[in-house]
Amino acid sequence: MNEAQFSTVKSSQVILKELMVPSYANFGGKVHGGVILGLMDKIAYTCAASHCKGYSVTASVDSVDFMNPVEVGDLLTLYASVNYVGTSSMEVGIKVESENFREGTVKHTNTSYFTMVALSEETRKPVKVAGLLLEDEDEIRRFVMGKLRKKLRRAHQQEIDDIGKALNMGKAIPELTGENCQVQESAYKNTTAR
Repeated sequence: MNEAQFSTVKSSQVILKELMVPSYANFGGKVHGGVILGLMDKIAYTCAASHCKGYSVTASVDSVDFMNPVEVGDLLTLYASVNYVGTSSMEVGIKVESENFREGTVKHTNTSYFTMVALSEETRKPVKVAGLLLEDEDEIRRFVMGKLRKKLRRAHQQEIDDIGKALNMGKAIPELTGENCQVQESAYKNTTAR
């Protein structure tokens, strides 16, 4: 590949700021997590589309842990950056912070990684994306960590699939004792008959 087939990380970085208004509140008076997830998906798309110069879709989202609540009236700032690229996939790292103007405080609310896939607008099939031109140690570290996360996601999914295939319901049902569920007797009889 020549240098034209590579794009810098900085060329597709995006910052999104949005004021948290009362209509975003949940029943507890905090900003609804779904609103924040929607903004994260929007910025992930914008960042990925900027890198691939075209259409992309969300393929997966790593866990989203809300470390601090977001209050109505806070200014939410989302930072997005392409950390890693494969052939047609891109990992977009997103950091979210909320700022309370009255108190002068900034809180880190969450960090997550979205896997986006570039698609042809005509065929809706995956298309090749430009590589990343890594310009500093942080970008190299993020690329290496993105590659590792991709490998771990695949291994984790394979492990879950293997456990599901090997699941013995006759042994699993008695292990539900003490769990917050009740197994109807007819369901248990059908399971043990298999």
